[in-house]
Amino acid sequence: MSNKVLIRNDQNAVKVPSGLRILIRRSCNAVLEFEHFDGPAEISVTFVDNARIRQLNAQYRNKDTATDVLSFPLGEDGRYDTDAANGCKVLGDIVISMERAMEQAELYGHSLQREVAYLTVHSMLHLLGYDHEASGLAAVHMREKEEAVLIQLGLPRTVSYTNDET
Repeated sequence: MSNKVLIRNDQNAVKVPSGLRILIRRSCNAVLEFEHFDGPAEISVTFVDNARIRQLNAQYRNKDTATDVLSFPLGEDGRYDTDAANGCKVLGDIVISMERAMEQAELYGHSLQREVAYLTVHSMLHLLGYDHEASGLAAVHMREKEEAVLIQLGLPRTVSYTNDET
């Protein structure tokens, strides 16, 4: 049984490039494979604009600012509910601001595809329980995993990420 990646576009600010949905699915699958995740998983990915992600960030994190990606993990300590309809473990939701992703792609000098793949991989690690805000070491560990997965996807980092908002 394969993983289910449900992708929804809830914004009109940025045109979603063809092939982006396939890249997101590949990114999710690559993280699950890299982490030796047991069993099929279900992930929801939603594209929003800056106004919507700012609203979500304020509502759930008390930060009144537009961020690039938000992760809403549904599991705890490696335990997940299973969707009875398809047998998949429900990992949670990823919300990506396509406006912010476009801004960051331009800022860092790479493609929108590369930026969205990075945000997806980053968020997938959060859904699997990784956290970069707890300590410096945890952040370094998470960055190493992100980079390893992106290299597997053929998207190695070209610059350092300095955005601490994610």
